[in-house]
Amino acid sequence: MKTNNASVHVLAMLSMIFWGMSYIWSKVVFEYLGPVETIFIRLIISAITLTLLLTVTRKWQVIKTTHIPLFLLSSLMNPFLYFLGESFGLQLVTPTISAVIIATIPVFTPMIAFLILNERLKPLNVMGLIISIVGVLIIVLDKTSGALGISLTGILFLFGAVAAAVVHGIMLKKLTFHYNPVMIISTQNIIGIFYFLPLLILMGNDHVSLLQADTRLITNLLLLGVFASSLAFVFYTRTVQEFGIAKASLYANLIPVFTAVFSFLILKEALSIQKLSGMAIVIIGVILSEYNFRQKTVNL
Repeated sequence: MKTNNASVHVLAMLSMIFWGMSYIWSKVVFEYLGPVETIFIRLIISAITLTLLLTVTRKWQVIKTTHIPLFLLSSLMNPFLYFLGESFGLQLVTPTISAVIIATIPVFTPMIAFLILNERLKPLNVMGLIISIVGVLIIVLDKTSGALGISLTGILFLFGAVAAAVVHGIMLKKLTFHYNPVMIISTQNIIGIFYFLPLLILMGNDHVSLLQADTRLITNLLLLGVFASSLAFVFYTRTVQEFGIAKASLYANLIPVFTAVFSFLILKEALSIQKLSGMAIVIIGVILSEYNFRQKTVNL
């Protein structure tokens, strides 16, 4: 079935914008709630959102018994391990630095995709990837970030999230051969709720804060649940389905660009010439990465 590639590019860009904004929304929610409770609530909101979407569109699919282990393992990687690493890391470093580290996913994904899925990048695409990484480094090394906004523990948490995302991406590609994006993400998030439930009981000691919930908290939780945990993942899964995991992951380099801009507009985080230069380089790198991309995927 032929697809309008332009529309898929738009979906990919929207997913990056939503994820870029998610660091801002999460920072706000963390003023009220802890990471585990925040993730649990956003997954519930996401599960409700996607269940309604599946019902309205009549896109429900029966999960095959043979695919249950794959769903359980992929859900362990994301949302469980990925969100744990990202959320605890975000508590310790700035939104922009968090987004920059998450943006290293494309560095590792093509190598894994080549080894497992036999997806290939041309030299020009690799050059674009390297250029975009340089842009990311320029952003992270900006002195206006305030001692780089770096915590070693926070960095370790975030790179743990990166590792989980890379492994999840490979399994996600396999699932796209059998299920539509909404069905995949809704199933993974529902499983994720049960993964997080024991942690919520053991660590979720901020539930009293919900009694003092205001419009600011509720709004940002809804934004996280509907846009970051639902639509962004559905759009990204559609991109993986169409372009392959290696090419789709290249878009992650745009996340710190959007986060830096939104942090400047909303959190008043400094946006220097160095950061702007880094953003421009990232965009150039992504354009080169997209140019004349060729992939070869084995049937799974």
